[in-house]
Amino acid sequence: MKILVTGITGFIGNRLARELLKYEHEIYAILRNPALKNKYEKKNIKCFVDNNSMADFMKFFEREKFDGVVHCASCFLVEHKPEEINDLITSNVLFSTKLLESSVKTNVDWFINTGTFWQHYENKVYSPVDLYAATKQAFESIAMYYMEISEITFVTLKLNDTYGPNDTRPKIFNLLKKIAETGATLGMSQGEQYIDTVYIDDVVGAYVRMIELLQGDNKKRFKGKSFAVSSGNLVKLKELADIFEKVAKRKLNIIWGEKPYRKREVMTPWNKGTRIPGWKPKVSIEEGISELLRDTENDM
Repeated sequence: MKILVTGITGFIGNRLARELLKYEHEIYAILRNPALKNKYEKKNIKCFVDNNSMADFMKFFEREKFDGVVHCASCFLVEHKPEEINDLITSNVLFSTKLLESSVKTNVDWFINTGTFWQHYENKVYSPVDLYAATKQAFESIAMYYMEISEITFVTLKLNDTYGPNDTRPKIFNLLKKIAETGATLGMSQGEQYIDTVYIDDVVGAYVRMIELLQGDNKKRFKGKSFAVSSGNLVKLKELADIFEKVAKRKLNIIWGEKPYRKREVMTPWNKGTRIPGWKPKVSIEEGISELLRDTENDM
């Protein structure tokens, strides 16, 4: 198939594109920085440089006639500043809508969107943890219009904590890895919040499985559906640190209780989501940490 993957420069989009190439799909990406085009095209990723022209954007879609779009790109901010609102809206609402508009106008068959557990604070049907989560929900609301006027099969995969080698994001696993390697001290909250974390290979596997399902004769049954990419195995943050210590065989210098919980700290992740049919995580936390510490993977 001919598949457009957004967020190619990010952790998940990068790994997903590499995996899809193994299936001999034609993979395309959208870049904002033209200097990166040569880097990805050497890896057989065909690139379009977005110059903010909707006309050029549409021509790109009309020319390539994609079978499907996997939308991984987003602007993620836990606590935004007023000057960052424009980035959140531009990336998570405006760019996403441009993608879906172009997809519908050029008869793209299916569109896999990426959402977040944080759209469900305290396990509610909808309660955004932060503005980031609110923008994710906003795009899903916009997508309802496109689903009603077209035949596109729009599906959302909702992620929580993800991790793995070569992840440059300042996430909990990378913080633990850093202090394990350097012996530095890390101030944390009391650590009583539960974590639902999925290793990158399993995350990628979830997208691949969803793409497989969207090739079936009954793909329309997935239209408008949301699925949770969950480990099904919640551990407290303190317990996660203990597991990390055992795998790394090093003591972590953590000062528990030094920092307060956030105003809308997620103490228990959303657990009412539906799992993708035929998908389940295979990598345990211990195995994932071991791979993270080995860190031998070559970045694209």
